[in-house]
Amino acid sequence: MKKVLVIGGTRFFGKRLVQLLAQSEAEVTVATRGLADADLPPQVKRVTVDREDPRSLAVVGGTDWDVIYDNICYSSQNALDACQVFQGKVGKYVLTSTLSVYDFATESLKEEAFDPYSYQIHRTTRDEVTYQEGKRQAEAVFFQQQAFPVIAPRFPIVLAEDDYTRRLHFHVEHVQEERPIGMVNPEAIMCFIHAQEAAEFLQWAGLTSQAGPVNACSHGTIQLRALMEEIASAVGKPAQIQEETSSDDRSPFAFPESFYMDNSKATQAGFSFRTLQSWLPELIRTIAARPS
Repeated sequence: MKKVLVIGGTRFFGKRLVQLLAQSEAEVTVATRGLADADLPPQVKRVTVDREDPRSLAVVGGTDWDVIYDNICYSSQNALDACQVFQGKVGKYVLTSTLSVYDFATESLKEEAFDPYSYQIHRTTRDEVTYQEGKRQAEAVFFQQQAFPVIAPRFPIVLAEDDYTRRLHFHVEHVQEERPIGMVNPEAIMCFIHAQEAAEFLQWAGLTSQAGPVNACSHGTIQLRALMEEIASAVGKPAQIQEETSSDDRSPFAFPESFYMDNSKATQAGFSFRTLQSWLPELIRTIAARPS
């Protein structure tokens, strides 16, 4: 039976990952700050760990793990702490990373567009860097330290009905309430992944022989304007897109340029992605049908 540690696994796709792992009969331990009252499978063990404190992280460093999933590594310091605590203690380390390690681009982004193997490392904490820089630094540490085998799934925006960031909900609710939505570039192209698919990909990442950065997104893309038309159709009201609005009405998807990935590396390695159209329209309709 595999011994698996999930650092940050009590909500959204982390919680889904824990459920998948428990169903696979792995011996699963979830390490979090203990703040979320998550309904996890009864056989899953829980320990309280402060990710920002290496002495606290060492609580789970005395055990040998087959796989560690790290969903809450946001800085070089987080990564350096993990490399020290888990060296010689883990067979495979899965670092949850992000599309945000890239810069905006007009083309579909491949893994080589950001090279963590040569990126300069600066020892910083989460509070000292942007989200983009923190994730870049985390990848750089893991891949340059080479303390153990690491794979870094790079996810775009993850969506589902229970998304605690409510970014898709924002757009549906604004259309329902006939409020303006601020977008500087409605022609920008985006990619997404569903929370369940993200959890399935993480589980696969812990089992595959693949290592290094790997893009993970549903097949297909969507233009922001087309997304708003899809929402307008589900709601039955027009979307009021404006270039300038108050900060409260500015879209969380308001990217100035296109931002989407090429997932061919993972596809060729054997992971079967869903198509965006197989789940996104249904998710929009589900959110639109819920009482606000």
